[in-house]
Amino acid sequence: MGTPFSTRIDIAADKREKLIALLNQHLADTFDLMSQTKFAHWNVKGPNFIALHKLFDELTETVEDHVDEIAERLTALGGVAMGTVRHAAAASRTPEFPANTHKGMDVVAALADRYAAVGKLTREAIDKSDALGDKDTADLFTSISRDIDQALYFLEAHLHG
Repeated sequence: MGTPFSTRIDIAADKREKLIALLNQHLADTFDLMSQTKFAHWNVKGPNFIALHKLFDELTETVEDHVDEIAERLTALGGVAMGTVRHAAAASRTPEFPANTHKGMDVVAALADRYAAVGKLTREAIDKSDALGDKDTADLFTSISRDIDQALYFLEAHLHG
């Protein structure tokens, strides 16, 4: 998509193009994670329903904040946020939520797998943006990584016992 908008940010256009592509990819991955977490919130069943229902809603809100931050960073760099549901579906590397998974701990395990996958991708994005000389984008990804890892900790805590 390139850098269709000019900016006074002092990062070279060729590097901004790579950063915009990286951010758009992560926008798709993170938007997909958000939608799958909301799906889990709506559809979880079982004896821990209310606790999981509330947890999944809180996790969705945190991821949604990061979706917005990613989109705003890439537009600040001169890009266009490719952030519709269709864009996310076409580009996401987040594994699809398994069909017919509704039992509490099965849903927790499915989400844990997806949070771990996005966490790995986020850590890779930290390194890529740092290599492109953009400490601000690396910092953004570092913040996202901390929240994804904390969410994974909350999910995995339910699976031990």
